[in-house]
Amino acid sequence: MLENINIHDVLFLDIETVPGVNGYNKLSPQMKELWNHKAGFLKKSEEDTPELLYNRAGIYAEFGKIICIGVGFFNPNAKKKREFRLTAFYGDDEKQLLQDFAALLNKHFNGTEHLLCAHNGKEFDFPFLARRMLVNKIKIPFVLDVGGKKPWENTLLDTMQLWRFGDYKHYTSLTLLAALFNIPTPKDDMQGSDVHRVYWQEKDLPRIATYCCKDTLTVAQLYLSYRGDELLKDKEIVLVL
Repeated sequence: MLENINIHDVLFLDIETVPGVNGYNKLSPQMKELWNHKAGFLKKSEEDTPELLYNRAGIYAEFGKIICIGVGFFNPNAKKKREFRLTAFYGDDEKQLLQDFAALLNKHFNGTEHLLCAHNGKEFDFPFLARRMLVNKIKIPFVLDVGGKKPWENTLLDTMQLWRFGDYKHYTSLTLLAALFNIPTPKDDMQGSDVHRVYWQEKDLPRIATYCCKDTLTVAQLYLSYRGDELLKDKEIVLVL
C-alpha cells in the first residue's frame, strides 16, 4: 500500500511538549484544582502528590503546550535524485509557532492527496496539535482535521500503527524500531524525558529543535524502511534551523 503513495505528498513531523507553566505552584487556582482532579487518576502511591506528578502535565493537551514542531519532506523540485528537507518551528510563543505551522500546511499540504506522518501520531502528535490550535483560536488545516472524513479519506499516517498490523495492544517505541531497521538513533544527545529540564531549566530551545528534527528524520527513515526503500544518506538530508 505505501508504495502507491507519492512520497512527495507526505509531511513527516514530530512535536515536543512541556507543562504549560514552570511548576505546579504557578498554576492558577482553577487550573490547580483541575490538575489535582487529574492527578487523582494518575496516582499510584501515597507519594504521588499532584505537585510531584505535574512534570507529566506536558503530555496532556489541556495542561501542556507545544514548544517545537519538527517537519520534513522530500523535495519534489530537487535536482539530485533525493533531497529530504528538515526544519522546525519552535519558541516560547505557542500560538505563533502553531500559526506558522498552519500556514505551511495551508500553503503546501492542503490537498486531498496530502498526508501527515508521525510515530504514535494518531494517539499523540495529531490530536495534541489540533487541540492546541483550538485553544489558541487557530483554524485547523484541512490535512489535520479528521472531523467528518470517511475512512478512505484518511490524511494521517502513523508509523507505530503501521507496525501493529492490526494488533491494538502493541506499542513499539521509535527508538526500538530504529535499532531494528539499523537506522541511526535519534537519542544520541537527549531523551524525551530530558525536554522538560532542557526547556525550563537550561532554556536551550535550539537543542530541543535539533533533537526534534532528529526524531522527524527517523520517522521518515522508518517509513522508507516499511516501503523497502534505501535509507537516506547524509548528503541527501538538508537541515535548516
